Formats: sequence, structure tokens, C-alpha cells
Amino acid sequence: MTTPVVTGERAPSAMTAMRATAVQQRLRKLTGTAPARLRAAGVVLTVLVLLFGAVTAWQVSVRARAADQVVTHSQPLSQDAAEIYRSLADADTTAASAFLLAGDAPPALRQRYEGDLATAARLLAQAAARTDASSDAQRWVAELNQQLPQYSGLVETARANDRQGLPLGGAYLRYASKQMQGSVLPAAQKLVDAENRQLDQDYAEAGAFAWAALVAGLLALGALVWCQVLLLRRTNRVFNIGLLGATAAVLAGLLWLTVGTFTAGLDLDDSRQHGAGPLRVLNQARIGALQSRAAENLDLVARGGSDSYDKDWQKYTAALAGEPVADGRTRTDGGSLAGALVDAPTDARAALEQARKLFPGWDAKHQAAEQGDDYAAALKAVIGPGGTDTSEAVFTALDQQLGKAAAAELTAFERSAHGVGGGLTGLAVGAAVLALLAAAGVAVGLGRRLAEYR
Repeated sequence: MTTPVVTGERAPSAMTAMRATAVQQRLRKLTGTAPARLRAAGVVLTVLVLLFGAVTAWQVSVRARAADQVVTHSQPLSQDAAEIYRSLADADTTAASAFLLAGDAPPALRQRYEGDLATAARLLAQAAARTDASSDAQRWVAELNQQLPQYSGLVETARANDRQGLPLGGAYLRYASKQMQGSVLPAAQKLVDAENRQLDQDYAEAGAFAWAALVAGLLALGALVWCQVLLLRRTNRVFNIGLLGATAAVLAGLLWLTVGTFTAGLDLDDSRQHGAGPLRVLNQARIGALQSRAAENLDLVARGGSDSYDKDWQKYTAALAGEPVADGRTRTDGGSLAGALVDAPTDARAALEQARKLFPGWDAKHQAAEQGDDYAAALKAVIGPGGTDTSEAVFTALDQQLGKAAAAELTAFERSAHGVGGGLTGLAVGAAVLALLAAAGVAVGLGRRLAEYR
């Protein structure tokens, strides 16, 4: 007797067909009657409106947290990093000024130097406490904490040698400044860059539109409209109060989502364009002014023994106010001083314009001091203690104007960005509530239709 052979292909195919048939029968059983179809529609609509609420609440909450990060974390840390750099650069400048004046240095100069180091140490401690241990910022904070005592130790050694009349004092100060310019400040710039990247990332996340939530909302709205059209055709009843309420809730959620995120994006863009962005450029100008001043002072410390500091002056002032033109007395009017005016808020423009007007006077005094052969006269023209017609006085006035502009731009940032996170949080909560109301509307609207079949 011959045994029939069952191929290895037909048996699985038959099993698949049987399963498909069973599924079809189950679906026909579930949707074969009008009440069954209404129940299925109710499940689908409820899932869609709740999905819309959940996705909206999730996406908007993420953006709300990012917006709060911008205001309370990223921008303050970015500004603190810039202030760390500025304090370190100012400490280097002030140390050179105090060294040049020696016994004539006013106590305020020493206090300013110590205050700069204290400010840098305090802000570094705050940055260490508020950044992730694995972040790039934490790495540069640790490096700065390691190098800062070394720099201050070199400055104290220079001061001690100078008080004893030893020529090694100038060498130690130049070495300290070399460490500051070649190692400490580059590490501080890395910290600034790391915090700026984090700020840019939070801005991008906070300003992103919730596209997934919008798609979910449109699907839920389309399903609600489709269901009401079918009911109208089959029951000749124009209105279903429950489904109309659900539709209104979803539509309100979509409008709130669109308007709320668009408005938040505009506020964030304004805070960036007229606050955080110009402030970043302005910080570069403040740092450039300090670097120029340090090069000017250290050129006097070197007493003509090197032209490297004069080259530094030319480099830093070109970045600050543009390259000098042929006559050597005017600039091309470029650089960070001009760049700081771009997109600057109205409250900051007057101070920035005044700073630009002060720079030519500073440049002229520097050039006059460079051209003379009398060291004592050059020292008096550049640093002269108590003098009002010195390079030091002009630089101080310029730095004060830049400080006023920075305060105005920080205020502009806070004015635009404040409350954005709270508004988005309200939108997330509101979307969840509207989704629950829409689900209740679906239950009420279809429940009444189901009651007619009992």
C-alpha cells in the first residue's frame, strides 16, 4: 500500500489559510452587526484621541523642560563660562598693571586682581556642581581648577621678587602670563564652547515643532468626522452631541498645540536673536578688550625686550575693532565691537556706540606711547596711577560701557524667554485634559446610539 506524501510546503499553507479564515470569521462576528460596529468604532476613536493627548503631552513636556533649561541652566552656565574667561583675562591684565606700578599701585588694583580670581573660583565651583560628571564642560572645569593655583603662585613669586628689587620678577610675571594666555585661557575657551553647544542644543529641542502630536491629532479629528458622516447617512440625525464635543475638544487641542508651540518658538527665537546671540558676540568683544589691554601692559613689562606683545596688541585689536588702515590712525570698523551692534536690543545700543567711540582714543594713546623712547613717560601715559588721560582710563571706560550693554542684553533675554517653559507645560496638561474630555464625548455619543439597540 502506497503512503501519500505530504509535501513540506502545502501543510504550512493550509494552516495559514485556516488561521486567516478564523481571523476573518472572528472579525465578521465582531463587526457583523450594527452594535458591534459601533463598539469597534468607539474603541478606535477612544484609542486615537487618547493617543493624541499622550503624544502631545509627552512631546510638549520635553520641549517645556528644554525651554526651562535654557532659562535656568544653559544660558546662565554659558554666561558664567564667559564670565570665568573674562575674570581670568582681567586678572592677567590687572596683575601686569600692579606689577608695573609696584609701590605706587593702589590697593584697589590688588583687590581687583584677587576679586577676579575669587570670582573665577566661585563660578568654577558652581559649574562643577551643575554639569554632568561625564560632560566636556566638567573636564575643562577640572583642568581650570588645577591650573588656577599654579598661575596665582607664579604671580605671587613675581611680586615677591619685584619687592626685593630682583629682575627675576618680570620674568616670572611674563611666564605667568604665558601660562594664562597659552594654557588657562584656552581651557576657559573650551569651557565656553562646551556650554554654548549645550545652550544651542537646548534651544533646538525647545523650539522643535511637535509633528508627531500634530499627525496624531489630525488622525483623531479625521476619524471623528468620518464616524459622524457615517452616522448621519445611516440614522439621518444631523448632530451627535457627544461626538461633536469630542471633535471640538480635539480641534481645540490641535489649535492650542499649533498656536502654543508657534508662539513659544517666536519667543525663543527673539530671546536668542536679541539676547543670547548678541550677548555671545559682546562677550567676545569684552574678552578682546581685556586681551588687548594685557598685551599693552606686558609690552611695558618686557621693556622692549620682545616685540611679541606688540604683535599680540595688533592681533587682538584687529579682532576687536578691525584692521588698521594705511594711515595707522583709523580702523576698518570691523571686529567684535561692530558685530556686537548687530541684532543688539535697543537698550544696549547706546552703550555699544559709546564703546566704539572710545576705542580710537585708546588706540591713539597706545600709538603715542609706543613711538616715544622715554619708558617712564610711556608708563605714565599707559598706566599712570590716578590719571584720567591715560590708556588705562580709556580702557576702563570702554569696559564699563560693554558691561552696561551686557546687562541690557541679559535683561532682554530674560524678558523674551521667561515663561515659555510654563506656557508649554500648561499646553501639555491642557492637551491631556482635552483628550480625556474627547474620550468621554466618544463614550457618550456612541453610547446613546448603542442604547437604541437594546
